[in-house]
Amino acid sequence: MPGREFCGVVGVSLPGKGAAPFLFRGLRALQHRGQESAGIATSSHGKLYTRKGMGLVHDVFNQESLEGLRGTVGIGHVRYSTTGTSDLENAQPLALMLRDEEAALAHNGDIVNFERIKKRLQAQGVEFLGNADSETMGAMISLEYSRTRDLESAIRRARAELVGGYAVVLVVGTKLVAFRDPLGIRPLVVGQLEGGHCVASESVAIELMGGKLLREVAPGEVLIFDRSGNIHSATSGANGSTAHCMFEWVYFSRPDSVVEGHPVYEVRRRIGERLAKEGPVEADLVVPVPDSARPQALGFSAASGIQYAEGLIKNRFVERTFILPDQKRREAEVRVKLHPVPGLLKDKRVVLLDDSIVRGTTLREIVGMVRNAGASKVDVRIGCPPIVAPCYFGVDMKDRKELVAHGRTEEEVAKVIGADSVHYLSLAGLVESIGLAQERLCLGCLTARYPVEVPQEHQRFQKSLAEF
Repeated sequence: MPGREFCGVVGVSLPGKGAAPFLFRGLRALQHRGQESAGIATSSHGKLYTRKGMGLVHDVFNQESLEGLRGTVGIGHVRYSTTGTSDLENAQPLALMLRDEEAALAHNGDIVNFERIKKRLQAQGVEFLGNADSETMGAMISLEYSRTRDLESAIRRARAELVGGYAVVLVVGTKLVAFRDPLGIRPLVVGQLEGGHCVASESVAIELMGGKLLREVAPGEVLIFDRSGNIHSATSGANGSTAHCMFEWVYFSRPDSVVEGHPVYEVRRRIGERLAKEGPVEADLVVPVPDSARPQALGFSAASGIQYAEGLIKNRFVERTFILPDQKRREAEVRVKLHPVPGLLKDKRVVLLDDSIVRGTTLREIVGMVRNAGASKVDVRIGCPPIVAPCYFGVDMKDRKELVAHGRTEEEVAKVIGADSVHYLSLAGLVESIGLAQERLCLGCLTARYPVEVPQEHQRFQKSLAEF
C-alpha cells in the first residue's frame, strides 16, 4: 500500500448538451485518485461557472449545484495534494484569464521546477493566490498567450520550461484543451461522448460517462476541441521516448481501466502468478489486502495451488488510506477500513498479498490484525519491487528516510512490519507483467534513475527536457 496519490482530471465538449452531469459522473469514476477536494468548471458562451469544495465528489455537488454549472464544455478535478497545501485555495480547477477570455485549468502530476519558475514570474509582476504548481503552470500559459495570441503556441512555449510529469485539461471560452507531458509520465485518454468528445485520467471514466474510448493522448500531444465537435491535434515536444508511470498498473488505476493498451486487471493477475514463482511459500490461505491486491492474490493462488480467501473485509465507506493526509490518520483508519473474517484465519498459515509498500506502517497494522485473528504464520508477498527512491512526478514519496525498503533487506523489512517473511516482485517480473519494454516505463522510485532532470538525482536518459 503506497503513501499519497496524486489527482484525476476529466474534460468534456458536448455540442448541444450540458457538460456538468457528465463531468460529475466522470469524477465519481475517478474518486479513488483523490479524496481531498473536487471541482468542476464549465463555460457557456465564454462565461465561466465554477464550483469546488473540500471532500468527496458527492459531498461537493448536488442536483442544484450541477444545474448552476451551465455550458456544453467543461473540466473536472479530484485532488490529493502532492505540491501545495491541503486547502480550498489550492483546490482545482483554477480560474484564470487568457487575454480577455475566462478560463480554468486542472492538472494531474507534479512540476519539479515550479518554484524556480514561480519566482521568475513573481519578479515579472505576476501575483499568485496559492502555492500549487498548477497555478504556476496556468500563469505561464496566460503570459505566453498574451504574447502569441495563439493557444497552441502558448502551451508549447510554456511547456518547454516545465520539468515533470503532467496531464492537463483546460477550458478556454468555448474550447476544451488537453495536453500531456512529452514522456507520457501521467496518463490521459480521449473518447467519444454524446456527439462530442471527452478526456480523462482513466478509460473507466470515459466508459462510465457513457462514452467510447478512442485512444491515449500521445505524449507531448495538444488536443483542442471546438464547439462544433472538431478536434485539432498537434504533437510536439516528443521524440517517441516514453516513461509511463509503473504505479498506474501496480496501484493507482482502477482494475477495470486500460492503461497504454494494457488492461490493469490482467497486469495485476500476471504479477500474482509471477510472485508465486519468485517467492514460493508453504501456506494454507492466500489473502489479499483489498481492494487493489485482489487480482494479484488470485493470480498467486492459481499459480501456487494455495486456496484463495477473502480474509479481510473492507468497509467501503472509508477513504483510501494511501491518500489520507497524515500518517496517524492513515494508521487509525486501517482499523476502521479492514476487519478479519471471524474464525477464517485461526491456526492458518497465511500468505498476505499487497500491491506495494512505501512506509510500511499501514501494512504493519494489517499484519498485526491477521495475527490477532489467529493466523499461525504470516508471509507477505508484494506485487512491486522495493521502493527505494523518491517520486518527483505526482506521487507523494519525497523523502528516502520514510521508505521502509531504503537501506533494508527483505528480512529487515519483515521484522519492521512483523511478518515471518517478505518477498518483493523482481523488476524483471514487473516489466514482464506490464507488457511494455523497460525503457518505456518510469521506474525512478525503484531504480533512482529518473526520466528527466531532477536536481541531485540520476537521469535515465541523461537528456534535458528540451531534447524530447
